[in-house]
Amino acid sequence: MGTWCRMSPMDQGSGHGRISFNKTYDSPNPRRAHSIMSAEDINAGKRSYWPELEITGTIRNLSPELWKLQHLTSLYLNDNNLSRIPPEICRLEHLTYLDLSSNKLRSLPAELGDMIILRELLLNNNYLRVLPYELGKLFQLQNLGLKGNPLSAEILSIYSEPNGTQKLLTYMLDHLTVNCPQPEPRQWVVLEQPDRSKPIAVFTVMCYNVLCDKYATRQIYGYCPSWALNWEYRRKGIMDEIRQYAADILSLQEVETDQFFNFFLPELQRDGYDGIFSPKSRAKTMGETERKFVDGCAIFYRTSKFSLVKKHLVEFNQLAMANAEGSDNMLNRVMTKDNIGLAALLETKEAIFDNGAPADPAAARQPILICTAHMHWDPEFCDVKLIQTMMLMSELKTIAEESSHSFRPGSHAPDVNSIPTLLCGDLNSLPDSGEANFPATFSCLLCVFPKLYERLYFWR
Repeated sequence: MGTWCRMSPMDQGSGHGRISFNKTYDSPNPRRAHSIMSAEDINAGKRSYWPELEITGTIRNLSPELWKLQHLTSLYLNDNNLSRIPPEICRLEHLTYLDLSSNKLRSLPAELGDMIILRELLLNNNYLRVLPYELGKLFQLQNLGLKGNPLSAEILSIYSEPNGTQKLLTYMLDHLTVNCPQPEPRQWVVLEQPDRSKPIAVFTVMCYNVLCDKYATRQIYGYCPSWALNWEYRRKGIMDEIRQYAADILSLQEVETDQFFNFFLPELQRDGYDGIFSPKSRAKTMGETERKFVDGCAIFYRTSKFSLVKKHLVEFNQLAMANAEGSDNMLNRVMTKDNIGLAALLETKEAIFDNGAPADPAAARQPILICTAHMHWDPEFCDVKLIQTMMLMSELKTIAEESSHSFRPGSHAPDVNSIPTLLCGDLNSLPDSGEANFPATFSCLLCVFPKLYERLYFWR
């Protein structure tokens, strides 16, 4: 029997960029069709584009040239005599549909697990007795065809359950041996070399979104094993990271209320820190049991170098309601989001100074305003994020003005620049967004945004 090859074309200009993880997936199988370009089209210089390829016949081996067709999104190799699939198949990085049914496959390459945008993988009617655990990494897979294979009773039992494909992928990912190299050490960014000829205050800052436990789900992080999402496992890694770098000020987001009081605070107090915390505004409307699972923001400071003067809570929904002035957008879009900012007015101690303390003991007690914030997450609400950022900056300016009076009671006018301000946080925004750039208009402000790779910050 001969070999038959069919290519499903598209007109030139049809988009074939990277598949978005958020787009709805439509199986190509029901709409498979092909057309042959006419002589007129060829003469006119029209170019074909074929994202789908079907090879049918008594094929036993595949040409290595096939793996160079990296534009393919669908590959049909079913109804052949293939006994193996080479690892190089993982080079087809845009593939969403792969049909290997009705061949003579006895094993699969572990590299199939690297094809993470696959949505359908059909392996029906082969000789497969085992599956590589690496298939569990295919977190976007919607259809896994395994019928007609002599697989173990355990695998077939899981597969036959309702939502069997997802349960089997979870099982395989949880049993996959993970051999990951240690990540590169985080690099400190030194803002300025200190002048060692005189006493100078030097301190370090770390900003970290610790990922609230209720958000660490397989639905959101399908590429993570269940054990890696478990809070008992993650919290040890988080605390090890904090202790490794031993920053003088810690700015944390997505800290659950219960985890702050029963984990972070007692653990860090043993390491010489103290801290403040506030949950999101919704906590006020909840009972005690539900309230402990609400996440919020926390600031920790090393008690040998700082003392707390005053805590300030910034509730964006309350500010939106107070400044709505009849605006429907302010009431319907901003007021309904319960994100918060949290600020701590600190005072330095002698231990913060290198090269000896200042001769005047009063000069060792300098104010500094530390703020952390977590803005709304949804990219469809960029306007809300910007308004939240503007409201936060306005509140910080007011806090700085009030604080300047308390530290300099004899001054006639408030001097905002007399209170150095450090803004940390998770803005859920891109580096070139208004939310990221608006704070830079304040001269006394230093920003620490770990997600904004193009900005200057202490910690990345």
